Amino acid sequence: MDWQSAIKGFKAYLRLERALSENSIEAYSRDIEKLYQFADIQAIKLYPESITLNHLRLFIEWIIELGMIPSSQARILSGVKAFYKYLLMEDLIKIDPSELLESPKIQRKLPDTLSIDEVNKLIDAIDLSKPEGGRNKAILEVLYGCGLRVSELTELKLSNLYLDIEFIKVVGKGSKERLVPIGGSAIKALKIWIESIRVHIPIKKGEEDLVFLNRRGSRLSRIYIFMVIKELAQITNLNKTISPHTFRHSFATHLVEGGADLRAVQEMLGHESITTTEIYTHLDREYLKGTIIQYHPRS
Repeated sequence: MDWQSAIKGFKAYLRLERALSENSIEAYSRDIEKLYQFADIQAIKLYPESITLNHLRLFIEWIIELGMIPSSQARILSGVKAFYKYLLMEDLIKIDPSELLESPKIQRKLPDTLSIDEVNKLIDAIDLSKPEGGRNKAILEVLYGCGLRVSELTELKLSNLYLDIEFIKVVGKGSKERLVPIGGSAIKALKIWIESIRVHIPIKKGEEDLVFLNRRGSRLSRIYIFMVIKELAQITNLNKTISPHTFRHSFATHLVEGGADLRAVQEMLGHESITTTEIYTHLDREYLKGTIIQYHPRS
């Protein structure tokens, strides 16, 4: 079996069986392409079925030498394991060489967050005299008010807004749907954008149901939203490196700091595992520690 055929079949499996997004499929494919590149430079030509556990261990050493950080190593190995699981399911191999492969230990990094005051300053810095200002305010209000991933925001549909009951339906990773509460500030900003600004935009065919559009009536790119946030950070002299994901982290952190149940936060974020959400309890502990240091008479 040649590599290109195996990778093509793997991509079809991820698309049809796993129902992954195109971005996720491409990420998996790039990971297997790295394994293919490693196999291609070996003295003896290696095919997917001839790879052994020892080869995979040498592959790990190779990507480490390339300078990949532990989190990137772990992601690549996750893709390799999924690839060999697929080959085994399809009876293209008899033994899974990745079964006993250990992933690198990753120290969970605490994400950067914004204070409530910093969030307010960024939103207040938006120039509402421009048509895109009303849209950008709605974008930030929804990112922070609902804790969405940027891809979930760009794909948000008008037909999934239930503003009368203060909920929106979000399509997350693996096309999984969830209902997320939406607060008053985000609802107000959305209504202004949709009812007073968006209605005057000539919308491109096929994009009619998307909430957020550019001035030409096409969907917004994730890069564009990143640039909007970067510009606001410069305007407010914010000395932090932020991205759309920073608003998602801040949403979760502020909920946990306020005493929200961790499982409720997990549900709103669309995390499959509670351990992913538990990172925010560490941020909460730092907040509590700071509070004691600041206010306790014997600290």
